[in-house]
Amino acid sequence: MRKSLGDKRREISADHIEQITGIYESFQEGEYSKIFATTDFGYRKITIDRPLKLNFQAGPERIERVKEEKAFQNLSTSKKKGDAGKQEEREGQKLQETIIKILKAMPETLYNQRSSFKRELDRAIKNAGIKLTAAVEKAALNALSERDETAEICRDGDGNVEADTELRDTENVPLLEDIHEYFDREVKPHVPDAWINTYVTDLKDGKTGKVGYEINFNRHFYRYVPPRPLEEIETEIIALEKETEGLLQEIIRGRG
Repeated sequence: MRKSLGDKRREISADHIEQITGIYESFQEGEYSKIFATTDFGYRKITIDRPLKLNFQAGPERIERVKEEKAFQNLSTSKKKGDAGKQEEREGQKLQETIIKILKAMPETLYNQRSSFKRELDRAIKNAGIKLTAAVEKAALNALSERDETAEICRDGDGNVEADTELRDTENVPLLEDIHEYFDREVKPHVPDAWINTYVTDLKDGKTGKVGYEINFNRHFYRYVPPRPLEEIETEIIALEKETEGLLQEIIRGRG
């Protein structure tokens, strides 16, 4: 086409349309057609999770990150109007200052286990005589942590392994293949600590993974085109070099 329309760069003529229609109506495999089952193009997209591993430290750089957490910043804001709002903001600012003071007073020990660090943090907060909401404490833990493959796995209150959302990935498993067999063959050998997130399911059949369809024309109709012989390419390069040399000589003579 003279101008591409998005990804469309070829124009189908009336003759082409007639030919394609004829191939479709004949319903026979040939040079330009193949017959597939509908499931051949289907896949189940499964979510692959890996465990969250973090270390914790009340160091200067990480304490500065606490100040950037939204839950921490919200302490010094108020939806109330007038004097009541100003009073709430002052109290929030005072609490912010107290939190930072507590963190700076903690030893800069590096913890590879979240539960151990949380116990130390809770003890320091209790000794200071203040209480933090779950959101603020979560924000502080988030800012004081960094990903560390050598750290212990983080677990929730029920002891379940927490997933690292930044390491989350997906795999498209052919519909006719068992997702667990696929996972054991294609994923497990490369990331032994990974698992299939069974909470991500398809809305229609309720099974693990979301069903999708894709027709990959290149995969099914690819034709191998062998490269040209090296001798032919070499001859063409030599000819181009001679042509370029001739043009340069003409330019030099023209300047003279």
